[in-house]
Amino acid sequence: MTSPVTALQEKFKNLRLAETAKELPEILRSAESQNWTYHELLHEILRYELESREQKSIEKHMNWAGFPYMKTLEDYHLHEQKALGERQFKQLRELHWIDDYFTLILLGPPGVGKTLLAVGLGIEAINRGFKVSFISMAELIYILKTQEFSNKSKVRYNRMKKSDLLIIDDVMYMAMEPKEANLFFQFIYELYDHVAFILTSNKGPDEWGKFFGEPTFTTAILDRLLHRSEVISYGDDPSHRMKYRQTLFT
Repeated sequence: MTSPVTALQEKFKNLRLAETAKELPEILRSAESQNWTYHELLHEILRYELESREQKSIEKHMNWAGFPYMKTLEDYHLHEQKALGERQFKQLRELHWIDDYFTLILLGPPGVGKTLLAVGLGIEAINRGFKVSFISMAELIYILKTQEFSNKSKVRYNRMKKSDLLIIDDVMYMAMEPKEANLFFQFIYELYDHVAFILTSNKGPDEWGKFFGEPTFTTAILDRLLHRSEVISYGDDPSHRMKYRQTLFT
């Protein structure tokens, strides 16, 4: 014979409240031991289901984002660089610039923390309910060239289009062929005024023209990316990788 609790669990599952169904025996034990009112019991059931769904949504979007590693803004050593002060860092962390479709351009040599900051802001954004995609420039060009005949590329392409924030790492690491520059322009044109960007690069926007090759594409792309933008330059900050590198010999 089915117990009353098991019967309730089945009903919760039928209503697609699977997380609550699993936790229901524990919730009911707490209700009995603490003499909850019906109102308190109902409130706890709904609270648990909503929090569980929110957590599963965050986990899904973390996987969806494609971050190279999981490091938050707490891992960012603000005091070890000169590009950002505390006030600017807090302003970035508020994430209002995502709603305004701003472009953050993080410039500097390898190892200074550009990607770490970008990933940290991306994780912060997901925890606040935004959809984020992270991709390297090399992988982005590959996706753009193959999304018409590769299902995997098409899925990634559509996820980027649905993002609130798109992080492109290592922008302009090498020269583009005319076809690649055209695909990149079409991509930026489609996402302009719909997505906020973070771009990391060791080359300033004034140098990007020689990588696009075609002056028309250069002007059109820069016009859209720099329309609402903030350039954060790390200048000659030392490499964190070298500072904290591990060695074989003491």
